[in-house]
Amino acid sequence: MTAFEGEPDIEAEVRFSTTLEGGRNGPVCTNYRPCHDMGIDGMLNDGKHEFVDREWVALGDTVVSRIRFLVPEYQAGRLYEGMPFTIQEGSKIVGRGRVIRILNPALNLSETPK
Repeated sequence: MTAFEGEPDIEAEVRFSTTLEGGRNGPVCTNYRPCHDMGIDGMLNDGKHEFVDREWVALGDTVVSRIRFLVPEYQAGRLYEGMPFTIQEGSKIVGRGRVIRILNPALNLSETPK
């Protein structure tokens, strides 16, 4: 198996910032592979997006995306439903997301932080 194959790790609600909000210059398509800041200082985690029920997402739209992490082990035992994260291209934040379902049980935090 090569990188980004297999079952998705999470399902998330994501919104891509418009160009005026400092986001990208164009729409995003399924198989988009940005970085994600999942709350570990100094670490970004690459992930591949598969959009549910659509191929393309216009900037400013909110969609459901299934995300496969390049190295899911970095998130082992850390994620919870409702967890916010950013979507980045290098240091530039191009979108924001919220975990709505954890599909890889190894990533699930046993208790939601208060």
